[in-house]
Parts: sequence; C-alpha cells; structure tokens
Amino acid sequence: MINVSSPIGPVGGFSGIEGVGGLGGFKGIGGLSDNTESTAAPSGPNTDFAGMLAKGIENVQQAQTKASDLAVQVADGTLKDPAQYTMAATEASLGLQMTMAIRNKAVEAFQEIMRMQA
Repeated sequence: MINVSSPIGPVGGFSGIEGVGGLGGFKGIGGLSDNTESTAAPSGPNTDFAGMLAKGIENVQQAQTKASDLAVQVADGTLKDPAQYTMAATEASLGLQMTMAIRNKAVEAFQEIMRMQA
C-alpha cells in the first residue's frame, strides 16, 4: 500500500530483487561448460532476475517519459498542478540514480572477480 501522505511513490520494479539469473540471451555460466546434459531450471522466487531487472529499467524509462510529457504540459500552460511535474521529475531522477548505482555495483563486482582470477 502506498503512503498517501508521501508526495513521491516508490519506484516500481526494484523491490524484491533477489537471486541471479541470465541477462537477455546470455543463459548464465552453464553455457561455458562442456557438459551437454540439460539441467533442471531453477524454480521459486529467485528464478527471473533478468526479467525483474528489465522490468525495473522499463519502469525508470516510463517515469522519465512521464516527466518529459509533464514538462511539455507545464511549458504549454495546460498542466493545472505544476507540482505533478516536480514529483514526476524527482521520481525519474531517483530511479535513474538507483539504476546507475546498481550498474556501478555490478561493474565493481565483475572487476573484483577478475582481480581474484589474476
């Protein structure tokens, strides 16, 4: 339930990000092994990290599009409450900052793994 007293709602798609799965066409490290036997697909709440990540990025894109549309309405004078634009722009900014933080942590983790192999 969203707190009505809060002017900014939560950024969707990022809550409950758990587990690790493949990204896009990349099916995990299993494709690198010589084992040709098929393994059972994992089941449970942690199975689709890539899907949750894609949904989160899509939600950030939607928030940015909404903020952009509201900015045009503010400039045209057709938006009755300019505070809607301020809230949408803040939500889009926070979503982008969170996306960048997740990306930076993923890059740092990858670099640390590469240092451990050297």
